[in-house]
Amino acid sequence: MLALSAAGVLPKVDYAIFADTGWEPRAVYEHLDRLEREIAAPAGIPVLRVSTGNIRDDALDPHHRFASMPLYILNRDGKAGMTRRQCTGEYKIKPIKKQVRALLGYPYPARIPREVFVEQWVGISTDEFHRAKDADVKYMRNRHPLIDLGWSRTDCIRYLSSLDLADTPKSSCLGCPFHGNAQWRHIRDTSPEEWADVVEFDAAIRQGNARANASGKRLLGQAFLHRSRIPLGEAPIDHVTAAEWAALQQELGDDEDATTLEEGVTDGCSPWACRGEADAPTRNDFGLAT
Repeated sequence: MLALSAAGVLPKVDYAIFADTGWEPRAVYEHLDRLEREIAAPAGIPVLRVSTGNIRDDALDPHHRFASMPLYILNRDGKAGMTRRQCTGEYKIKPIKKQVRALLGYPYPARIPREVFVEQWVGISTDEFHRAKDADVKYMRNRHPLIDLGWSRTDCIRYLSSLDLADTPKSSCLGCPFHGNAQWRHIRDTSPEEWADVVEFDAAIRQGNARANASGKRLLGQAFLHRSRIPLGEAPIDHVTAAEWAALQQELGDDEDATTLEEGVTDGCSPWACRGEADAPTRNDFGLAT
C-alpha cells in the first residue's frame, strides 16, 4: 500500500506507522529502512516508528509488567494448553492508537470530537477478505484499499517483484510462537545469531514470564515457543510428516493440523486482523489456558 500510494496509484497518505515490538528479525528492520529511504522519503511520506518497549526484555524483567505471549503449555497432567495472547494489543495496537491521537491533537485522556477521525488503511487482500473489520474506536475508520482494487496476494507479490521487493520479509516477533516450522528453519539456517537468541529465550520462559514468577504466580506447567511443547533447540522442525504430527497430537491432545505446523498460524500478527485477545482462551484449574 505504501508503494502504491507513493506511485500515485492510490491517494498519497499523510503518514505510515510501524509498530515496533523491539524484537523483529533483522531482515524486517533492514527492509523498513529501505522502504523509507527508497519509496516513502522520495514521495514525501513520513514513516513513524512507535513502540511501548521491547517484548523480549519485558518478558525476562521481573520488575516490568508483561502482556503475555501465546506460549504453548504442557500442563502437569501432560495435556496441552496455551497462555493468553495480549502482546498484539500492548505492543502494536496501543502505540498506534497513541500516535494517532497525537496526530489528531487529542492525546489520552482527551475526548475526541465525533467529527475528528483518521482514515486508516489496512493491507488485507481479497484472499483474506473475511479478516477485514471495522476499527473499535470512532476516531479511526478502517479502509481496505487492496480489496477495493480487487488485488489478491498473488497480485501484491507481482507488484512487489516489479519494484525489486519480492523478498519482503514477514513482520512478526523473532520468537513468535505462531511461527511454523518453515520459519523456524529459516531463522536457524540463515541467521545463527538470531537462532541462538530464540533458543535462549525459549529456555528462559520455561516457567513463565519473570514478573509472574517474582510475584509468586509461578506457572503450573511448562511453557514453550514451539507447538510440540519440546525445547526449541530440540523441537522437530525438519519436515515433520503428517503421521509423526498426528502421533504427537494424540499424545498432547492438540488439534492443530500439519499445515499449520509447517506454515504457521495463517492469521499472523496484523494489529487489526489477528487471532486476537477477543478470542483468547479461558483459564482452567491449573491457572493455564486451554
